[in-house]
Amino acid sequence: MKTAVIVFPGSNCDRDLAVALEQVTGKKPEMVWHRDTDLPNGVGLVAVPGGFSYGDYLRSGAMAARSPIMGAVAEAAGKGLPVLGVCNGFQVLTEAGLLPGALMRNAGLGFVCRDVALTVENAQSAFTSRYQAGETITVPVAHHDGNYFADADTLDRLEGEGRVAFRYREEVNGSARGIAGILNAGGNVLGMMPHPERKVEAAHGGTDGRRLFEGLLELVG
Repeated sequence: MKTAVIVFPGSNCDRDLAVALEQVTGKKPEMVWHRDTDLPNGVGLVAVPGGFSYGDYLRSGAMAARSPIMGAVAEAAGKGLPVLGVCNGFQVLTEAGLLPGALMRNAGLGFVCRDVALTVENAQSAFTSRYQAGETITVPVAHHDGNYFADADTLDRLEGEGRVAFRYREEVNGSARGIAGILNAGGNVLGMMPHPERKVEAAHGGTDGRRLFEGLLELVG
């Protein structure tokens, strides 16, 4: 499967995602600069990485969401192309309108960086098919603005439509209903605050994140 990683000024997890994707797919992903206006031909997955795009000015992800390449990402997502946004990438996807809600400052007003336990809520999407519903997995977080917020009606809709992909098993950042990752209505866009790319080999202390990429490869590769 041919993949692409979007690179913004201030991204610092783009290489992490690229390494994880190469390990799983056997092919180096295309690194796509934010000023580009088109995605490479034949791409089967677009990944929006973590970091501090544009230095987190205005709001985290707000400026990156207006980058030229995000128009192409939104168009491709609308046609069913899988799009993964991790950490700052999750923030970018909400700011771009590809996912509902917003990511706010952590409840404790501090940066959180540690392994956390997640419950797999939806095991039927392209991203989560290698997991079992209700399974507990361990994935690292590293964020300051990871508090997922949405109004009650939106939260009820996400829950009712099975669009909550992952939930924290413990209090991490004040995220509404413990939400750690959500899907779009079509199930082809996933935003998650934890970093699956940092748990893809045993040297990372576990491989729970690898299964996310493997499941995606199996279904669309």
